[in-house]
Amino acid sequence: MGHLDLIRILKFLPGIILGLTIHEFSHAYIARQCGDKTSSEQGRVSLNPFKHIDFLGFAVLLFAGFGWAKPVQFNEQNLRKPQTDIMKIAIAGPLSNALIAILISFLYTFFDLFIKGHGAGLRILNDITLYAIYLNWGLFVFNLIPIPPLDGSHLLLNYFRKFPDLHAKMVRYGSLIFFALILIMLVTKIDILPIWPVIKFLGNGCLDLFHNLLH
Repeated sequence: MGHLDLIRILKFLPGIILGLTIHEFSHAYIARQCGDKTSSEQGRVSLNPFKHIDFLGFAVLLFAGFGWAKPVQFNEQNLRKPQTDIMKIAIAGPLSNALIAILISFLYTFFDLFIKGHGAGLRILNDITLYAIYLNWGLFVFNLIPIPPLDGSHLLLNYFRKFPDLHAKMVRYGSLIFFALILIMLVTKIDILPIWPVIKFLGNGCLDLFHNLLH
């Protein structure tokens, strides 16, 4: 690994650890609020990153740009309103990342005048903050893709749960399609899922909005 790669990873780490931790915590917290204690009993209603990070998935994420955390488990039979609650649990993770990105964008813009041009240490902090903003927008957009096993698939497939066989096939083949797409992108470098323009639009738009409001 080159020197620049190591620096990039070190700048990348705070934002992705924060994003993955809050994302999985939000799934677990909402599941508990909806009546299922599975995630709570597994210790997942926690802001401790080690409760959520899958180390293999995290390593792949750092070096390949695609990875995973430990999925939050829940028993839908324990949910008070299963069909509605499943959607709440699914959307909680991506929404938490959007909220993190918005909050950090506000703080970044608020302190921007103090950070710019004041030494290497503050420039590094500037880079780490920008990484955190765009990484969390990335987690938001990426997880809303309606392909299993991503959170967006729960929103799409939830209504097929009353047809268990069909639902199972959609999940199974959807997951295969998803991992095939990822493999193709890694091998060919072709952006089959062009989510970066959406991430850039949200990140730049949010920063511009706060800049106009605060400056």
